[in-house]
This record gives sequence, C-alpha cells and structure tokens, in this order.
Amino acid sequence: QMSNSSFLNEFLLLAFTDMWNLQLLHFSLFLSFYLAALLANGLIITAIACDHHLHTPTYFFLLNLSILDLGTITTTVPKSMSNSLWDTRAISYLGCAVQGFFLFFLCSAECFLLTVMAYDRFVAICRPLHYGMLMSSRACVKMVAAAWGTGFLYALLHTGNTFSIPLCQGNVVKQFFCEIPQILKLSCSDSYLREVVALVVSLCLVALCLLFIVASYVQIFTVVLRIPSEQGRHKAFSGLPHLAVVSLFVSTGMFAYLKPPTLSSPAQDLMVAVLYSVVPPSVNPLIYSMRNEDLKEAL
Repeated sequence: QMSNSSFLNEFLLLAFTDMWNLQLLHFSLFLSFYLAALLANGLIITAIACDHHLHTPTYFFLLNLSILDLGTITTTVPKSMSNSLWDTRAISYLGCAVQGFFLFFLCSAECFLLTVMAYDRFVAICRPLHYGMLMSSRACVKMVAAAWGTGFLYALLHTGNTFSIPLCQGNVVKQFFCEIPQILKLSCSDSYLREVVALVVSLCLVALCLLFIVASYVQIFTVVLRIPSEQGRHKAFSGLPHLAVVSLFVSTGMFAYLKPPTLSSPAQDLMVAVLYSVVPPSVNPLIYSMRNEDLKEAL
C-alpha cells in the first residue's frame, strides 16, 4: 500500500488476461477497431477538406467529429495494445494524468459537438428559411470553438482535481486506461468528494445535452413525418442511427462516471468503457457516411 500519490511513479492497468493466446486476441481485436477508426475517419477528414462542395456547416461539424473520434480512440487503444503485446500493465504517473486529461477533453467536446450537430439538423429541417442566417460560417466556428474550449476547461478542472487528491489504496487501476472514476477509487477516505461533486455537476450538463438532442430529433420526426412522400419518411428514419450512437455514447459515458462503486464489477466497467471509448469512433464514420450520397461521391 502506498501512503500518498507523491510516492507513485506508475499505475498498473487492467490486464485482459494472463494467457498469451488471449492477449494476442485482445491485441488483434483492438487493432482492427483502431485501424477501422483510423481509415474511416481519415477518409472523411480528407474528403471534406479537399472537396469544396462539402464546405458547408453540416460537413464542417462532421470534420470536427472525425478529428475528436480519432483523438479519443488514439488516447486509449494503442497503449492497451502495446501493453498486451509486451505483456506489461504499467503506465507512468504522468502518462496516466495525460491519458485521463485527453479522454475527458475529447469526450466532453464530442458530447457538445453532437448537440450542435443535432441543432444543425433541426434548423435545416424545421427552420429551413432561417438556415443561412442561424448557421452562418461565423456562427458555426463559434459553436465548434465553444465545444472544444468547454471540453478543454472541463478536462483541466477534473484532471487537476483528481491528481491532486492523495492516493492510498495502491496503484492498480481496474480499467484498460486511466479513467477518472477508477483513479478516485484509489483515493483516501473523503478527500475525493469534491471531485465527485464536480463530476456530478458536469454530468448533469451532459444529461441536458442528451435531452436537447432527443428533443431536436422529436421535432425533426414530427415535421418530416407530415411530409406525405416516401422520401420524407426516409429522411426522418435516416436520423435514427445517429440518435442510437449518440444515446449509446452519452448514456454509457454517464453510467461510467455516475454509478456508485457498489454497482461496480470489473467486467461491467470494462464493457461500458469499450462502449463509450472504442465503439463510437469506429462506428460514427459508417453511420454518418452510409446514407450520405455527397460524401460517398467525394470519397
């Protein structure tokens, strides 16, 4: 047992398994997820940057989403893969703090960006005559800057808070990356409560984002389903996969950060972490480009 974080120079991450064959399987699975995310997001970023037909608000937001997705999966997966390959569990104290910071930064920014994207779809379908005014290039840049900036400030607050708390429950993090709730479990008695309060306040804001996204889609479906044509219906239901991925990302992220420790089990924590940090970056590009003819053409 270690009496204080000042004596810690490394943390031990969760090992998926002790068997070499299964470690290779874990490496291969994570590698396939990572390469899929890298390729798909890379293609979307290149297509949007190079094709001037795609220089519109919707694609500007999608470009930013792809950058955030690439960042999120790069923060957690390569380290876990290299640990599996070299049969180690160690991550340095600084490395852990950096990983925790970037994951919180990118996930928070993504949550706010998904809210902006829902608003963009709402204005395009429910207020088409005001679209040019409400979604001017200046307004879009401000919204994206606000999403990135807020995510950065949140990450600074939570990482600074978490890593200033004395840790006296050892150095074993029960997760395949440095997740803030798992670090808090290593803290001494009541010293972690201020960070828990800060997390709860932030996650209430995330819940508001989710409510706003769902409300936007309800309005969109209401408007589009009034259109008698088959094309109108298709337009409405093409939003469902987006809504499903957003709900998965936000709800699993909130569950990971809000659930009480008594509800915790290693298998469940692992599953939830994979669902919010590994699956969305790999699946988002498919969902946002699958039904999109302009993007397919540009690709």
